[in-house]
Amino acid sequence: MATLSCNEAGLPLQTDVPPVYSKNVDDLRKEEYPMLKDTVYLDHAALTPYPKSLIDQSSRNLMQNLFGNPHSNSASSQLSMRHIENVRLRALRFLKADPNSFDLVFVANATAGIKLVMEAFREQPGGFWYGYHNDAHTSLVGMREAASEHRCFDHDEEVVDWMQALSIGSCRAPCHRARHGLFAYPAQSNLNGRRLPLSWPGRLRSSCQPFNPNIYSLLDAAALLSTSPLDLSNYSQAPDYTVFSFYKIFGFPDLGALIIRKGSALPFASRKYFGGGTVESVTCTNEGWYTRKEDSIHEQLEDGTLPIHSIMALGTAFDVHQKLFGSLERISTHTSFLANHLYENLSSLRHANGLPVCTIYKDRRSSYQDASTQGPIVTFNIRNCNGEWASNAEVEKLAAIRNIQFRTGGLCNPGGIASLLGLEPEEIRRNYFAGRRCDNENDIHQGNPTGAIRLSIGAMSNMKDITTVVRFMEEFFVDGQCQPRPSAGFSRSKVDFYVETVAIYPIKSCGSWQIPRGMAWDIKPEGLAWDREWCLIHQGTRAALSQKRIPRMALLRPTIDFESGVLRVRFDGILPPSLPEEIIIPLSLNSASLQDPMSTSSCPSRICGDVVSAYTYTSPEIAAFFTAALSTPCTLARHPPDPSTSRHSKLHLQPPKPRSPPEALRSEQQPVPGAFPPTPPPSPPLPNITTPAQTLPILLSNESPILTISRSSLNHLNQTIVQNSCNAKPAEAS
Repeated sequence: MATLSCNEAGLPLQTDVPPVYSKNVDDLRKEEYPMLKDTVYLDHAALTPYPKSLIDQSSRNLMQNLFGNPHSNSASSQLSMRHIENVRLRALRFLKADPNSFDLVFVANATAGIKLVMEAFREQPGGFWYGYHNDAHTSLVGMREAASEHRCFDHDEEVVDWMQALSIGSCRAPCHRARHGLFAYPAQSNLNGRRLPLSWPGRLRSSCQPFNPNIYSLLDAAALLSTSPLDLSNYSQAPDYTVFSFYKIFGFPDLGALIIRKGSALPFASRKYFGGGTVESVTCTNEGWYTRKEDSIHEQLEDGTLPIHSIMALGTAFDVHQKLFGSLERISTHTSFLANHLYENLSSLRHANGLPVCTIYKDRRSSYQDASTQGPIVTFNIRNCNGEWASNAEVEKLAAIRNIQFRTGGLCNPGGIASLLGLEPEEIRRNYFAGRRCDNENDIHQGNPTGAIRLSIGAMSNMKDITTVVRFMEEFFVDGQCQPRPSAGFSRSKVDFYVETVAIYPIKSCGSWQIPRGMAWDIKPEGLAWDREWCLIHQGTRAALSQKRIPRMALLRPTIDFESGVLRVRFDGILPPSLPEEIIIPLSLNSASLQDPMSTSSCPSRICGDVVSAYTYTSPEIAAFFTAALSTPCTLARHPPDPSTSRHSKLHLQPPKPRSPPEALRSEQQPVPGAFPPTPPPSPPLPNITTPAQTLPILLSNESPILTISRSSLNHLNQTIVQNSCNAKPAEAS
């Protein structure tokens, strides 16, 4: 086993001897993580799985003890109070924080801790100045809306320059106009795993003392603590406020913490709200008198009854975590080794023409061989051999086939993703109004990605996870032949096209129905008749269900029976014996089971981000059929063609717009035939998106009402599938 040393920040450094991968993790997964069987889970930065023994021991503890409300004086209540304070102390010691110098406030998660700090600073006389790093999580960015002034630091050098200006009292330094200031940043980027300097809080404190001692630091340690230790033993260098989530470390319970440096608690004295358990005495008359508890900081801030049972489970989580993994230092060594292996393998993937398959977004200052600069996260996008970007939504769908789970999209890091992809603020706004959302499947815009793929490694990840992902990339995305696209001047003297088959999807995201040969079919302004006129909506949120989230929707097979005037839907799966094999829905809008969208009891539905007034089927039989089929409380809704209520496509509002690629990508761009595009052509000015010149009506399709697949493309796909030792697929849509 390799030896382990730590830097000044307390983060482990890899020595010259590479850490040996421990096969004990394989045995551990079999016993403690049965939910990971036959699954590659690489989304630990969002939530790590919980071990079986943690659930078993927590359940046993709750069954053997009676825990009461800690605000009472009964025996069960006092038992709860003792356990809560013991767990609080253990949580502080977990971060080597002296309980005489720090206090810990239990919150729902890291975001709740951030919000609690925001509430305190928002009440300061004259408001407060707020500065945050560009690589911050969305929850840190959101605090700016409560500040009287705010600034985003684009990179580390700006932070250092600002602190230097503060130390000499330079008028160029911001936040002098506000009495209080707050600087926030992440210990580790949740986007690409880069670890930021932990020396900043101490440096800020020393810089501010001569001129403005009321500038505080807030450290978001949620991403860091999932796989690495944080040492708060140096009181003078520690952040004023530290937030994190226990479930990112242990998987369970769903609980977070705000650690407050006791010498930095003064801003919380201005917080106006008080809840049960935080005050000694209160009057309810117009006089409005009350006195807060003063024994500890956490007593003043933990409003109402604490999540008692979650805190009991947290105590068990500490025990189980230590038994299984030993320490966060050992986890850091293990995950760093796996991350470096993953990074090197993805970096080495090449197409037949030599172009790299993956564009990896690693900061130039970080190294996967140094855990003090880089966490176990690899973030990237995929290009084909012609230099074109792969859709992350399609990558995720292919991964689901192989039981591989990871994160794609904007990754809740708006500043970081914009910097990596070269997205300007104006472009982000226009993308939004063009219908693009974080979970939208249209994630390639003007030939460029709008998000990224993130693979994050956890304590119970193993080498098989890494090799499976690399083989998945080789199978689906490494082109061993590289047929370049024809040049722009390519033409054919004669092209004969004809329609071989036509299929529609009567119910959005469900199976298709092939139009019989020889049958005439209407093409309406919204697209093909009867195509995506129905959808399934959640009974609670009334949002349209999608196959991306509920793959079982593909097993619902609709058929249009014009002779009987009905839509028949069967389920190619197992239904309860009490339900029919198929459900029959009248095609007529005069059905008694349809609720008029103009009815006072009707609620609008949400389709692809749009609010739609749809007819809802009130029949219990219809709701029961679809609910049983999908194991999701849902019912059927209908949005027939109607010029007054039609949705409209937004994609046509975005003409091509040239922009320079981000710095990280420029060095990799080469003049490849068919690259998209090698030199972007000039484009006309963008239209005013709030008053578009034209509108294209659609029903319930995402954006494009008609899609075409060429026979040559299908033949090529089947040829590729056969080459990969799989079975070719039939031509019809499914």
